[in-house]
Amino acid sequence: MKFKKIICWPPLLAGVGAGVTIGILTYITYISFLADSVYGLWLATSFGSTVVVVFGYPDNEFAQPKNVLLGHLLCTLVGVVFVTIFKITQDRSIFFLTIALAIGIAVMLMMAFKITHPPAGGNTIVVMLAQDSFQYLIFPIMVGAVTIIIGGIVYNRFILKKNYPLKWF
Repeated sequence: MKFKKIICWPPLLAGVGAGVTIGILTYITYISFLADSVYGLWLATSFGSTVVVVFGYPDNEFAQPKNVLLGHLLCTLVGVVFVTIFKITQDRSIFFLTIALAIGIAVMLMMAFKITHPPAGGNTIVVMLAQDSFQYLIFPIMVGAVTIIIGGIVYNRFILKKNYPLKWF
């Protein structure tokens, strides 16, 4: 009886679900046949905290698919726009201001559109530090976010028998 309690312990199950999902993204990024292709990048640093929200707190508004997908998309887009259109460089004299402005805009837009997903805020910084392009929006951001959402649905709905997502839009 005690063994079943340990196996069904919510933090353990959330950790397993999060680990398996990040493991899949890591496998595709580094080992799969896609690894050496243009489509090989499926992993982003912000996904580590996204799986905490989706697997650990699936009832939270920030864990809902709309917030995960559109929050990541919006924050990454803000970073890409700053790098691409405004030709932001890493000139130390103004770079701190441009990152601050980009993050402020990303947070404002997430809140205004009701698609807040706190881990996604990191995408803006990563994009600006890496001077990344629009392709980063698709690989890894959109594809990775969809993979996490699918993992969250499988984990929460089919394994834990929870109602996830609570709402799609």
